[in-house]
Amino acid sequence: MSTSLQDPIRTAVLRTSGLRITTTAGAEILHGVSFELHPGKILALVGESGSGKTTAGLACLGHFRRGLKHTGGEIRISGPGPTSDILALPEGQRRKLRGGVISYVPQDPALSLNPAMHIGEQILETLQVQGYGGSVAERRERVSEALAEVGLANDEAYQRRYPHQLSGGQQQRVGIAMAFACRPRVIVMDEPTTGLDVTTQALVLQTIAQLAERHHVAGLYITHDLAVVAKIADEVVVMLSGEVVEQGPTAQVLYQPQHHYTRKLLDSVPDLAGRRRLGRTPTITGEQQVVDRPSETTGPQPGTLPAGAPRSAGLARSTAPLLEVSGLELAYGSNQILAGIDFTLAEGESMMLLGESGSGKTTLSRCVAGLNDNYSGQIQLSGDTLAAGTRARTGEQRQRIQYVFQSPFSSLNPRRTIGESIEVPLQMSGTMDRKERRDRVLEALDQVRLGSGYLNRRPGDLSGGERQRAAIARALVNAPSLLVCDEVTSALDVSVQASIIDLLRTLQHETRMSMLFVTHNITLARHISQRIAILQNGKIVECGSTDEVLENPQHDYTRALLANVPTL
Repeated sequence: MSTSLQDPIRTAVLRTSGLRITTTAGAEILHGVSFELHPGKILALVGESGSGKTTAGLACLGHFRRGLKHTGGEIRISGPGPTSDILALPEGQRRKLRGGVISYVPQDPALSLNPAMHIGEQILETLQVQGYGGSVAERRERVSEALAEVGLANDEAYQRRYPHQLSGGQQQRVGIAMAFACRPRVIVMDEPTTGLDVTTQALVLQTIAQLAERHHVAGLYITHDLAVVAKIADEVVVMLSGEVVEQGPTAQVLYQPQHHYTRKLLDSVPDLAGRRRLGRTPTITGEQQVVDRPSETTGPQPGTLPAGAPRSAGLARSTAPLLEVSGLELAYGSNQILAGIDFTLAEGESMMLLGESGSGKTTLSRCVAGLNDNYSGQIQLSGDTLAAGTRARTGEQRQRIQYVFQSPFSSLNPRRTIGESIEVPLQMSGTMDRKERRDRVLEALDQVRLGSGYLNRRPGDLSGGERQRAAIARALVNAPSLLVCDEVTSALDVSVQASIIDLLRTLQHETRMSMLFVTHNITLARHISQRIAILQNGKIVECGSTDEVLENPQHDYTRALLANVPTL
């Protein structure tokens, strides 16, 4: 957050006044939204999915998604020459503003980067289109500088990489580099750190704040992460159902909220200490019993211990772990992704796989699920060695391990109803007739708190949180022993994230399924996992109970992760 900047321009560089946007059917979705962006300052636009924050942000670029139209208000940008109402300009002039005067960082960089172009050429193309610099050599020098500013390598070999050769976090940083490349006056950032681990997020937030202050760039930061807002924003605008319900300096809005909706959002933010409860299930602390390791002798069952019993008092149901991974390795050419992974997971236990982008956590989880088949080493489920790929595994083994993907937007078929998508795994198993399948689908919908009313809806009719619940229902329909969750809350706002975490914990209590929870968000640790495995460069550098890892970290990398966690 900038504090030392003496604004050279006292007036706002961009002013949104009474903005109204409706659908082509006539339903108004923004109801007179107003805010100002000042040079060197960052304003955070926060709210749940569907609150209208992204619509307002895109309007600052003079852009409206299909089916929407501008019906009132104005957005004025100041600078050299007369102040212009962006929304009154012809489309051709609006296009000239984008990328040069006003830049945009989208939420999903994988969709905004050209998969057929080297990343260096993509940044260079942006500079060429905007006429930046007087020569190719000057523009190439700016490409190297932009990559270095966001913490990426800037040598020629790195610039010749394609987007698919980068991790999700690296792709996101390339998108930010492209946005800042032309030194814009205004930058609109739509959830730019959503997919980043805490160390990369800290670097990107620091970079954004420094660049905004150094070059007097006015920033609009659209996010659902209130801990990030506390770290980077100078002012906060809270939106609900297309209206601004609270607005003011960051300290005032976050620490002295006036509106009940703002207080609700703050109550849904997970905390590393586990003092804040998300939903009905308690956080995992020293007082909350966990599933104990299978090496211990037979004793009381998990969930039967008196309150306050030590962690070592409860014992596993059986001597054999549900999942055992031994010597797991995977490489693409000379690039070693996994380098000798070993861990076990007990029945009913939840383990968090935590690490920065590119650490190998998603690759590891996909190996367990059989989605990667080119690994070496051994994966055992209830003592039986699993074949490398799902096609070589038995039907029962496939049913017992289910995978929930990061993005329900891409994992659910938009042409199928929710009921049809959930029924697919049952059709593939071929063990139930049509009525039995329908009953099981309804049961799964009830488990994820959706109900029969969603049976005939399509993904496009659902919010982001509802889509993720539907994806979880599809995974639950086969009653798995192990649920692998790959960044399932990373794209969700805090209140929806809290409901999904509460749902997963409740399901774990009810069904005794085990869970691998892949994430970069360490603040969820006490809310979802009984054990944590820290991955770095394809190796587990630390593994232990949630309490042990968070309160007494042994590895330097773990301590670095904890030091970079944004907090309120």
